[in-house]
Amino acid sequence: MIEARNGRRVVITGLGVVAPCGTGLTEFWAGLRRPAEPVIDRRILDFDPARWGIGHVEARRMDRFAQLGVAAAAQALSDAGLDGDERPYDEDRCGIVMGTGIGGAYAWESQCKILFEKGPARVSPLVVPSVMPNAAAAMVSMRYGWRGPVETVVTACASGTHAVSNGARLVASGRCDAVLVGGSESCQTGIMSNGFLNMKALSGSGISRPFDVNRDGFCSAEAGGLLVLEEASAAAARGAAVYAEVAGSASTADAYHITAPAPDGRGAIACMRAAMTDAGLSPDEITHVNAHGTSTQLNDATEAAAVAAVFGATRPAVTSIKGVTGHAFGAAGAIEAVALALSFRYGELPPTMGVEHVDPACDIDVVLEPRPWTPGPALSNSFAFGGHNGTVVLVPA
Repeated sequence: MIEARNGRRVVITGLGVVAPCGTGLTEFWAGLRRPAEPVIDRRILDFDPARWGIGHVEARRMDRFAQLGVAAAAQALSDAGLDGDERPYDEDRCGIVMGTGIGGAYAWESQCKILFEKGPARVSPLVVPSVMPNAAAAMVSMRYGWRGPVETVVTACASGTHAVSNGARLVASGRCDAVLVGGSESCQTGIMSNGFLNMKALSGSGISRPFDVNRDGFCSAEAGGLLVLEEASAAAARGAAVYAEVAGSASTADAYHITAPAPDGRGAIACMRAAMTDAGLSPDEITHVNAHGTSTQLNDATEAAAVAAVFGATRPAVTSIKGVTGHAFGAAGAIEAVALALSFRYGELPPTMGVEHVDPACDIDVVLEPRPWTPGPALSNSFAFGGHNGTVVLVPA
């Protein structure tokens, strides 16, 4: 990263994921290549907190979004070989940066019901720590004893990508030797689901079809995704396997509208260009874009136009995994970063599921079938309500 100090490089050494299409890296990767059932609300039906060491009493004190975050963190640390008794790093130099768009939606809504039906005396004293957006990061910190910066990013659907970016900078700057980054979200409550439905953002068909001419909205999802970032030479010294290097990132704002993207794509264009500048790369070096690709009319058209404006005739391969996963809001960028890291590992790009006819207005190279790929510089985009934009650049390690 351009802002790195003394040449410190940031690499990905561990991944963890809990998603509707699969829990764990093997199931998740396989799920990205299977057509999804037409479901508007995509949930993790087999999620069991006990599998990840969350006891019954502890689970009752944690909102579901925090449970998903803890589960993904357990996987990522195990994958990186950092979950044992031997600790290669000082815990004061190990940080956590997690994102969420909403936080403890289920705790909030259930306690509102108790307040209205049973009165104020019956409201749980645990509602505040359950609802607060930083609960997931705090729980992971306490579980593993990581005492460096432990922070939470709340930038709607860009939260997960911004968390990866911010954590990478903690390593690049020399503040941390290892950082857990990513996000978790579970907010398919009555109020939230009907709010999205009434603003006409959700798919009526239950099919997420990014960049398709007949796309009709997103399918909501819950998910958790975490990545372990380490300083490259330290990771090599302990013999860690590396997925990819985080070479750069950027964050911009549209300053246009609370839900709609700027029609000219200025924020997205500026974000991708700034991320490439941070990584010291030019557009013709980018081989792949993991798109935000929500399957909404405005988002997909604007993102496609922005990608075309930035890359022109070089036309990098573009995929959106939301055709399978649905849109996991604050966790979306996190699970997409996990998917991109797995593409580096397997040398393959997952398809954009649900697409039958690419919209002629989306003049980009949409990946429709699993595509062999020689890993090269790649972007992962997130563009959010509020006009928040985030881009992360990964390159082969």
